Amino acid sequence: MKVPFKYSIRSLWKRKLTTTITVVGIGMVVFVFAAVLMMAYGIQKTLVSTGSPDNVMILRKSANGEISSIIDGETQNVIRTLPYIAKSKDGNQLISTEPVVIINLGIKGGGLSNITVRGVDQPAFKLRTQVKIIEGRNFNPSLRELIVGNKISDKFEGAQVGSTIRFAGDNWKIVGMFTTDGSGFDSEIWGDSRQLLNAFNRGSAVSTMTIKLDNIANFDKFKKAFESERRLQQWETKIEQKFFEEQSEILAAFIRIVGIFVTVIFSFGATIGATITMYAAVANRTIEIGTMRALGFRRRSLLAAFLSESLFISIFGGALGLVLASFLQFFSVSTLNFNSFAELSFSFALSLDIIISSMIFAVVMGFLGGFLPSVRAARLNIVNSLRAA
Repeated sequence: MKVPFKYSIRSLWKRKLTTTITVVGIGMVVFVFAAVLMMAYGIQKTLVSTGSPDNVMILRKSANGEISSIIDGETQNVIRTLPYIAKSKDGNQLISTEPVVIINLGIKGGGLSNITVRGVDQPAFKLRTQVKIIEGRNFNPSLRELIVGNKISDKFEGAQVGSTIRFAGDNWKIVGMFTTDGSGFDSEIWGDSRQLLNAFNRGSAVSTMTIKLDNIANFDKFKKAFESERRLQQWETKIEQKFFEEQSEILAAFIRIVGIFVTVIFSFGATIGATITMYAAVANRTIEIGTMRALGFRRRSLLAAFLSESLFISIFGGALGLVLASFLQFFSVSTLNFNSFAELSFSFALSLDIIISSMIFAVVMGFLGGFLPSVRAARLNIVNSLRAA
């Protein structure tokens, strides 16, 4: 005979306090687990959206990031001779040569943090159409002027439109604020490429080059022409989106490893709580178990019934944790990007994979916590159970 499904639900309802405590415990662990995965996914989503699948980046081989790459003026001229580079209506190539440097800015409320300053050529705004000026105006390429990402303006002192910041021995006026709808560029400051090269005495050497091809389908042909040019053996070309995706891997992996390690430690407490709850349920229902066995219910049916109770508790707890974690999507946080050594703002992001992983994690806790008590319930002796009356 099978134990009725409603028996397990009724049993949970009778133990409201212990059931609630266990559900909350599992829910909190799942909340932390989901938050860690959402943080890592948010970083990946932010950096991947930074790059465009239609743009190509050139940088030095083995460079860990843009700040460790350098392309001299002669190499830039060689790259400009390659085929398949798109041109604007006025006949100029759609190429942005970009020096990338790191400066320190004061955080509102105290402290300092590293900020990425990117020099761009005017074609950069045609290469990255997601850039929108939301306050002020664009910088004048002939002046020491800057535009700031909205995440920088919100967090740092003196990074607002109309303010002046000082670096490289000169004063730079902030004339505009831009947004890219959540990409990594929102955590940067932009200025004219030549102005930054002059300020840092870098001559014509930039960090990277961003190029628009006449057709992205020609990337393999462009790459073949690039690699066949002997003078370009020290550099490599990548799809821009692919480059920024690779930049997210180390930081996201670090957060996952550390976060999941901490979560697993917390999960022991939740699992022990589920175990105690189920052992208490078995102890309080010894007579019920004996009666059911006397009526003909099989051991495996009792095991399934008690184990299902534990799984119900874990599913409820997992759902609670995910509901709480979903509210994190409304918050933005920042961290230090290991590759750029600069501030990166991002939002927590929830995905179907995270929901599935979190629920599996909750079910595993419920199974581990309920298995031994369920086995004990199934193995109780009929006569001894009835004598407990």
